[in-house]
Amino acid sequence: MSAKKSEAREMAAATVKSVPAPKLNYRPRGPKKYRPRIGLIGCGGITKAHLTAYKAMGWQVVALCDINEVSARERQREFYPKAEVFTDHHALLARKDIDVVDIATHPAVRVTQIEDALKAGKHVLSQKPFVLNLADGKKLVALAKRRKLKFAINQNGRWAPYFSYARELIKAGQLGEITSVDMTLAWDHTWIKGTAFEGLQNVILYDFAIHWFDIVSCLFGERRPLGAFASLTNSPDQTIKPPMNAHVLVPFPNGQATLAFHAHTRFGNIEQLLVTGTKGTYQATGPICAANDIRLITAKGEARAHLSGNWFPDGMAGAMGELLRAIEENHEPENSAANNLHSLALCFAALQSSRSRRMEIPGKVQQAGPGCSTK
Repeated sequence: MSAKKSEAREMAAATVKSVPAPKLNYRPRGPKKYRPRIGLIGCGGITKAHLTAYKAMGWQVVALCDINEVSARERQREFYPKAEVFTDHHALLARKDIDVVDIATHPAVRVTQIEDALKAGKHVLSQKPFVLNLADGKKLVALAKRRKLKFAINQNGRWAPYFSYARELIKAGQLGEITSVDMTLAWDHTWIKGTAFEGLQNVILYDFAIHWFDIVSCLFGERRPLGAFASLTNSPDQTIKPPMNAHVLVPFPNGQATLAFHAHTRFGNIEQLLVTGTKGTYQATGPICAANDIRLITAKGEARAHLSGNWFPDGMAGAMGELLRAIEENHEPENSAANNLHSLALCFAALQSSRSRRMEIPGKVQQAGPGCSTK
């Protein structure tokens, strides 16, 4: 670039007016008066974030269940000493005073547990991905509807500050119609070496990227993806089994999304989100899962937002809080299972594309397929 062109660009950038960032309600919210009794099924490592959030929000967890009683007792001692401990989820569901269950077990057993909970008359928050087959998901959604129960998915990334702020901007009409979403992540995911996760051939697109597929679906709203084309490659120096690099292209009507995951980045750690719309551009930059350096550029000028909070545990508070608000106000939660089926359809299509090496259509690919199990 010539010196004159560079100088011209710098001058143009300097003339952009600085404006205040929109004040939006992006923080997790709970119900106004509704105070249910909550039961947790599955007490694995991630549930420390669940219970940290619930305790901070003042929600009452009265029962903990895990086939490994030691795990349940550990959560009991640390968070809710008065909670009853179970090793059989049927026994927990038999408690008539429990209104809501948080099911945080593995997908292979989760479908049956969700069905049991709905039949027992409990509102359900399920860990994600809540099913490995779209047909199973539709059946569970239909069951919840027949039972007049609320059924939500713990897509906690929706309440990560930088994602939540973007969603609220779109709701407020600040960005207009979304034309493109670009996500780039570079980090070191080789911590999974020697763990069960290393046995997942599609660990990046399945176990990790499920959050980002969900955010893409959220940002484009009612517009559905036309396809998904995904590519997986190994890094030249990796000693870990599954491919650590993944790219996905997702066309939408009058728009597209690109997702790039560089999970074998030895130096540096960065996440970048760029959302362009007909009325504005949104940029979020920062460490993985903490891209809270925010810029919003519109015809009014450029705004810098200083966001508070963190993905963990705020995302957990947001997911459960939305379910509880939906119960109190009798509306479908934003993170409903029915809504989440669109995110799963996109994820499953990308997984199939990584195997077929051709564009796959979300909705036509019914299941996660091979590479998503450690067995």
